Amino acid sequence: MKILLTGAASFTGFWFARRLAESGHELVCPLRGDEIGSPSIRQDRLAKLRGQVQIIPSAPFGSERFLGLASERNYDLLCHHGAEVTNYRSPDFDVVGALKSNTLNLPRVIAALSGVPIVLTGSVFEQDEGDGGDFVGAFSPYGLSKGLTWQYFRHFCESSGVRLGKFVIPNPFGSFEEPRFTAYLMKTWKEGKVVDVKTPDYVRDNLPVDLLSDAYCSYVRQIASDKANPNPDAFHPSGYVGTMGELVKLVSNEVQKRTDWPCEFTLTRQTDFSEPLKRVNRQSILSESGKWNESIFWDEYVKYYTENPMSNSE
Repeated sequence: MKILLTGAASFTGFWFARRLAESGHELVCPLRGDEIGSPSIRQDRLAKLRGQVQIIPSAPFGSERFLGLASERNYDLLCHHGAEVTNYRSPDFDVVGALKSNTLNLPRVIAALSGVPIVLTGSVFEQDEGDGGDFVGAFSPYGLSKGLTWQYFRHFCESSGVRLGKFVIPNPFGSFEEPRFTAYLMKTWKEGKVVDVKTPDYVRDNLPVDLLSDAYCSYVRQIASDKANPNPDAFHPSGYVGTMGELVKLVSNEVQKRTDWPCEFTLTRQTDFSEPLKRVNRQSILSESGKWNESIFWDEYVKYYTENPMSNSE
């Protein structure tokens, strides 16, 4: 297939692009900016992708350049993975601005692509997604923006007769990741320090990124090929579900098998419950993937941190 994929410079976007290209698909990857500047993990990802995909700088979603790109090629699918994430952890995250950026000129995009199917990436942290006990609201303003983006896409795709699929991601982790929790674990242990886990009771869904990418490729093929189902169900892949304390124990055990790092940690009694206690996806794929090798994932993950000094710079 020929696929137009946004967000290829992001952590999961990089993995999705690489997996799709390795599966024989032709990818055109427009970027929001020119990605020129000091070395960063984003530039490292793009360097790995060059030669496998066509990278188009300075073509944000819905812009005139993006619309020209969409209209001049014969695509089989639009994979809209990119989204506004600036200050995504902040309570002051610009929800309206993010929605505008994520959906800019969507009716024109749909027309330019002549109605090809669309796969939109969602988040377990948006409203009405995931298992959170009694709480199904948006996890944060960022989560709210993702949920509103989905509603916007669904409205215009339905009114245009365009097939739309939704791929909902939990907490991915793996090589080339951003400096979030698992990256913090690896960096701290590599320096010989003790990890202090202040929120061990939160229940989260952490999914190895290579397995997530395999699931994405399968879902993309399904959306492109299953013409009989105009409104396919969303897919909610799930990985290691458990408390953050249990995740730290798992990562510590796997890293200790492969390094001489002590991988010590303490689980502090949690007093901050400002976030929902639980938010996880619904469809476990850890035991359902016959091709995925868990041991190889951990081998490559640990190798990345032992060999790559840029793994925590963004």
